[in-house]
Amino acid sequence: MQSHELLKDVLKRTSAKQISAEMGLSLSLIYKWAEPSGDTSGSGASNPLDRIDQLLKASNDTRIAQWVSERAGGFFIPNPPAHSSGQALVPATNEIVNDFAKLLGVIATASADQQVTAAEAKAIRARWEELKSATEGFVQSAEKGAFRDHGTGVAGTGPSPKR
Repeated sequence: MQSHELLKDVLKRTSAKQISAEMGLSLSLIYKWAEPSGDTSGSGASNPLDRIDQLLKASNDTRIAQWVSERAGGFFIPNPPAHSSGQALVPATNEIVNDFAKLLGVIATASADQQVTAAEAKAIRARWEELKSATEGFVQSAEKGAFRDHGTGVAGTGPSPKR
């Protein structure tokens, strides 16, 4: 989805007048954000979403995405690259289970004394972020067919010998 398409959809649910008033911007500028920009016929203006995208690319610093995500009440987790087709399912599954076990270990260690310090909470958060990222990679791989049976009889194990 293009940024202007998202903003057009947002304006269907939120009053452009309200956005204009709260941001101290002209109503026409708010509407221009919802139009394509950059082409010869488009009268759209560079919108805040495009500017954030430019800032992310120029700085190559994902803390910007993290900051925006936190403002929206969430977290930014970068997606790892999906694995190629034919990846072995069992090792990939074991990796996720092991990552989850490591998270549980960090939690168990932190809570052993019936309290969690700020440093321990930070370690739990770091391990949790790693687990979410690894799990997202697994899901993307599954969606792209990396674990499907490609004529082998067993999912993700490679070609089977001819009979």
